[in-house]
Amino acid sequence: MSTQFRRQVLKRTALAVVLGACLTNGAVYAQSTTGSIYGSAPSEAGSTIVVQSDTGLSRTITVDANGRYNLGSLPVGAYTVILKRGDQVVDTRKNVQLRVGSGTEVSFAGASAAGSNADATTLGAITVTAANASKIDVSSTSSRSVITSEQLATLPLGRSAEAIALLAPGAISGSGAFNNGSRSTISFGGAGVTENAYYINGVNVTNPFNNLGGLSLPYGAIDQQETYTGGYSAKYGRSTGGVISQVGKRGTNEWHFGAQAVWEPKSLASSRGDAWYPNNALPTNYGYEDKDLPGTIYRRGEGDVQSRTVYSAYAGGPLIEDRLFLFVAGETDKVDGATTNIATAASDQGRNHYENSSPKFYGKLDWNINDSNILEYTRIENTDRRSGVYSNYDYASYTDQGPSGLFTDTYKLKDSVDIVKFTSYITDDLTLNATWGRDTQHNQQWNPGASALPNIASANLQDPAITGGRRITNGQATTTVKASDPINKSRNLRLELNYRLGDHDLTAGVDNMYFNAYDEGVFTSGPGYRWIYGSQDNPSEPINGALGVGPSGGDGYFVNRRIFTTATSMSVEQKAYYLEDRWQVNDNWLLTLGIRNDKFTNYNSDHVAYVDSGDQWAPRLGVSWDVFGDSSFKMFANVGRYYLALQIRLPSAEHPPRHIPMSTLLTRGSTPMVSRPA
Repeated sequence: MSTQFRRQVLKRTALAVVLGACLTNGAVYAQSTTGSIYGSAPSEAGSTIVVQSDTGLSRTITVDANGRYNLGSLPVGAYTVILKRGDQVVDTRKNVQLRVGSGTEVSFAGASAAGSNADATTLGAITVTAANASKIDVSSTSSRSVITSEQLATLPLGRSAEAIALLAPGAISGSGAFNNGSRSTISFGGAGVTENAYYINGVNVTNPFNNLGGLSLPYGAIDQQETYTGGYSAKYGRSTGGVISQVGKRGTNEWHFGAQAVWEPKSLASSRGDAWYPNNALPTNYGYEDKDLPGTIYRRGEGDVQSRTVYSAYAGGPLIEDRLFLFVAGETDKVDGATTNIATAASDQGRNHYENSSPKFYGKLDWNINDSNILEYTRIENTDRRSGVYSNYDYASYTDQGPSGLFTDTYKLKDSVDIVKFTSYITDDLTLNATWGRDTQHNQQWNPGASALPNIASANLQDPAITGGRRITNGQATTTVKASDPINKSRNLRLELNYRLGDHDLTAGVDNMYFNAYDEGVFTSGPGYRWIYGSQDNPSEPINGALGVGPSGGDGYFVNRRIFTTATSMSVEQKAYYLEDRWQVNDNWLLTLGIRNDKFTNYNSDHVAYVDSGDQWAPRLGVSWDVFGDSSFKMFANVGRYYLALQIRLPSAEHPPRHIPMSTLLTRGSTPMVSRPA
């Protein structure tokens, strides 16, 4: 691989400096599924902090000589934080809610803490205090927002990950020109809609084939969603836009059930209205290309309405109290309606009666092996299916004339994801996280009314001596079709060690991804070839001398038997390792220093690399300043370099390594002539 080619791999250097008051919680890491609890407490001999979750998980840590403590890699949820001196409970904070990727401060009286005990109730030697987390997370140097399930239950939002992400500054909906089915797209800070990354429970679930959008959880299964718009730490990369990371709900020691139905009937929906060609006066020397169109209707919109029904349900609770927990959720979203085509379209495709459905499933098992080891398993399924039938439409009377016998293409995109995560608290200061995930995607497209006959092009150039002067055609309108069942697979492995050394939080990790695509591309429709008719003004000249195709002879008529396919298989390896130091310089200043090395290699169907990026070093730096020392006002800045890998689909679109278009040219009374591109 030449150095010149390596330089063509896309890279973007981003610099973000934010100065001002923050009204939302900050984040620690973009793809995290956990949070941390930290704070200050009296540093008397025998002082310990006990943290207990609503799943029975318990961790204990000794307060250090400076009166500080920090417990990281805690699953999100509700916690009780207890200050003990020896065996005596001194102070208790209940219902401490962790936000993903954030540090929640819980400080106790008698320490130099930002928090206070003004609301405490003293019961002898025991103080019970309601948790009062700071509004601003000063333990973050990044730019992002977090929305919790409690907020989702009250906010008037669309039921998608992208609709939630639009709450973040600089986020806008992606163009409808990007064909992503019923799955939405989004742009962050002006970046392309294919430059984002999607995560569920810490595993990359971005579309493995074209990087266009990603998977999402059933709405009722979302515990928290973080939308990350800048300031990546060295732990993460492969995105120059934004990150949407969802953390699913988990079972607790109490069983919970719920169901919901949403109905949006056509009778209450408004149509988009009619669209007309303008009929404005034009400047001198200008005129309309078609003088009959100005002032006429362009598209009928009256009556183009749709209905929507959403059914969802969830259940979660303990299989074994304090040890094994289950949470499952399902959702089905169905939309049906009609849209009228433009007036100049073929009348037998005048109206499209469509039906879209998007069922989702989420299941999670959590096993507290003991207080030092946790094992999690997640299963996710997303399906997007779109289909439709055409009817004849009469623009003269604005009436639907009934089915025409034609169908729109049917699309079915189904993803099945498995995720396994193991967390081990080796010591109070050393934590191991190992996450493995895989996604199998079936990307199908077909037409129920597809013909087995070959497509016929340029029938007006058929030899009248054979046809008798009439055009011979058939009902095959499609030129190419997808393979019957293209499959895209991805695997993600992340290993991470975190060690706390005094004021330094040190992290070393590996982040590897592998993508494989099989039979992606298109084939010629019908029997695998099409007929393309042509004629020559001079039958004695070669049809294509460069390809060795001689003259047609006779009256100059010929036909091209065209075989074309771009279907192929391909793969990509994306490997990375990183080092990071989060240094709490003092009570007010936090410095994040990191370095990441990404390597991207793209392979064709013969597993021959055609892109090899080599080492791509990406330094990261972030700083956070707690201005008044009470978490009420924060100023922060970050700078970093980020790399984006080439999409896996490039071999299918531009480098078909094994399938070459081939033509057989036939003329009346001649030997078949075969040509192929050089």
